[in-house]
Amino acid sequence: MSLRFAYNTNGTANHRLTDAVDLIADAGYQGVALTLDIHHLDPFAEHWVQDAQSLSSRLQRLGLGAVIETGARFLLDPKAKHEPTLVTGDAVGRVRRIGFLKRAIDIGAILQAEAVSFWAGVPKPGIDRAEARHWLIEGLAEVTDYARAHGVVACLEPEPGMLIETLDDFAALDIPGLHLALDTGHCLVTGERDPAAAVAEFQDRIGTVAIEDMKRGEHIHLPFGEGDMDVPAVLDALDAIDFRQLICVELSRESHRADVMVPASLQFLRDCRKLRAEPVQ
Repeated sequence: MSLRFAYNTNGTANHRLTDAVDLIADAGYQGVALTLDIHHLDPFAEHWVQDAQSLSSRLQRLGLGAVIETGARFLLDPKAKHEPTLVTGDAVGRVRRIGFLKRAIDIGAILQAEAVSFWAGVPKPGIDRAEARHWLIEGLAEVTDYARAHGVVACLEPEPGMLIETLDDFAALDIPGLHLALDTGHCLVTGERDPAAAVAEFQDRIGTVAIEDMKRGEHIHLPFGEGDMDVPAVLDALDAIDFRQLICVELSRESHRADVMVPASLQFLRDCRKLRAEPVQ
């Protein structure tokens, strides 16, 4: 079975959501990685259910699958990027984050999404890391249970600088039903594993995959060909484990030229597959 690709709407921030979806479909992707945000299906809007249902109908007409992403910067707090999180010191803030993740799961269920992806958060100075880990485990258990009850796959993404930063951090968690959201570029940032090796090692726990280029040790999402990622090797590794879920291109810094980057990224991925398929002369 051929690998299936999606494009993350955080890289189409200057497009209306309907226009972004059409752009992604026209380029030939098989899915959309929807980052819920104030301008792209605001999960706190009055008519969020109708918005989700309308989008679901559009995706079905276009034959697109979906993954729900939850990394919007100022959705919960306009004055603090990514706050509150699952490791915020304020209990009310943690409840707000859990409520948002449950709403993301509700939307995922409406869209029949393959997965809902989220991360742990960064403990603020003065927060005891052991206590933060306790808060995190409580929150993850609640969110994962909610996802299971709604038929949605909950995926935690290790994120550089966060409490769950590496794949080893993820592996140390004991949350039944929690899957891995593997961002292959993050392996280059932390230096923990070769991205292709990570695919093979965690194949039984991967729920969704993000791909982009990155330079070693530098957490900046780059267009393909501008970093150190061996993209063909990663695709080969996903092919080898018969990965059937969406592989999501995440270029959040490229919204100003999404009209170019959306089709160009898929063409790069297709060229990588074509190169591997060609016989050696």
